Amino acid sequence: MKISAAIKPLGCAALAAVVALTSAFTLGAVLRREATRDSRQQPEVERWLDSGTPTSAALVAHGRTLFLDSCAHCHGADARGDEGPDLHDVQVSDRYIGNIITHGIPHEMPSFSKKLGAPEITALIAYVRSLK
Repeated sequence: MKISAAIKPLGCAALAAVVALTSAFTLGAVLRREATRDSRQQPEVERWLDSGTPTSAALVAHGRTLFLDSCAHCHGADARGDEGPDLHDVQVSDRYIGNIITHGIPHEMPSFSKKLGAPEITALIAYVRSLK
């Protein structure tokens, strides 16, 4: 009789713990999804050995040409910023830069998805990475 009286509160405590943990993990998943959406990054599995954007001299030169044609009117010819921010020594991933170029930023920067393809965006990323 005493054993069953001790098991009932223990079962209730275990159930409460399961509900609390489930709620915490669910809330964490929702917050992570919202943060990813707000940061404008595409949800993607991070790769530990992800190679960076290639940075050959020809690719950087092509990126500079594209930059002067498409980006310099806002970021300045030297990429130090004008209407847009300074792009020297940016501290974000290549994927983030590519996503911003592709999708733009609402009310701040236009999308270049119709004007630039993947090779051009790769060249722009290489150019931005070359800025020191």
